[in-house]
Amino acid sequence: MRKKNHPRGDWWSAFLLRALVGVVFVLLALLIGFILWFSLPVFLARDTQVFSSVWQPGQGRFGIVPMIVGSALLAVSASLAAFPMAVGICGFCLIHPRAMATRVVRYLVKLMAGIPTVVYGLAALFLLIPLLRDVFGQGSGFSLLAAVMMVVLLILPVMVMILDSQLTPFHENIALSATALGMRPRETVLYVVIPHSVRALTTAAILGFSRAIGDTMLPLMLAGNATQMPDSAFDSIRTLTAHIGLVIATEKGSAAYNSLFAAGLVLLAISLFVTLLTRSVGGRQIRAMEGAGL
Repeated sequence: MRKKNHPRGDWWSAFLLRALVGVVFVLLALLIGFILWFSLPVFLARDTQVFSSVWQPGQGRFGIVPMIVGSALLAVSASLAAFPMAVGICGFCLIHPRAMATRVVRYLVKLMAGIPTVVYGLAALFLLIPLLRDVFGQGSGFSLLAAVMMVVLLILPVMVMILDSQLTPFHENIALSATALGMRPRETVLYVVIPHSVRALTTAAILGFSRAIGDTMLPLMLAGNATQMPDSAFDSIRTLTAHIGLVIATEKGSAAYNSLFAAGLVLLAISLFVTLLTRSVGGRQIRAMEGAGL
């Protein structure tokens, strides 16, 4: 049996790709090891009490539970609101691929993806915060609701672009067959394309959630940054990212500063857990569909 002679350029390309993947894994391992090294003493110390609901650094109490709850509420709420919008926008573009409105929508989505986060925050400071304060009359307007609304705008183009890049080729491949079977474009998208795009939907959900929980600027500018457990959407919250940004700007080398490593580890653990969980659920659904011959 003759051995295949691969071109030398292919061998170098494969070697370079493997080397880059190895570098990424090493950097990721170093990052996790660095955070673990500095955060474990904080978790093991009895006097820091990082898993309490009280943040009073002057009295030696460094509880980050309100920040964990604030981050989770913000990321989950924004993802749940943005995901159906992204699916709807992508579905509209698939149903009407040649319409002028579709081109306008795709252009706006790309434009939104390039807008800096601070611009969203500034616009919300002058438009959204006074509106919430005047309409609902509860608090100053700096609240969980304000942060969620702007984070939705932040993660929406990410989700739409991922879905559009993966669903459009699939739709183009099956559109002719679906039409031959008598299906309308709307039925093709609703009953064939979306139900059989679990991997794309999962990827969009993961990246949207990761973008929401990792954003710093919008929660810092709009959420009010109160270290409390919120009772309603109009209450002020502080997220882990905003907490790290606020404390690191005023502290250095103190116990409060060291507690930030615990916050960073929790943030990293939440992101990894959600990513692995969502990929596991998505993979199970994909295997079930492949087993059913779909």
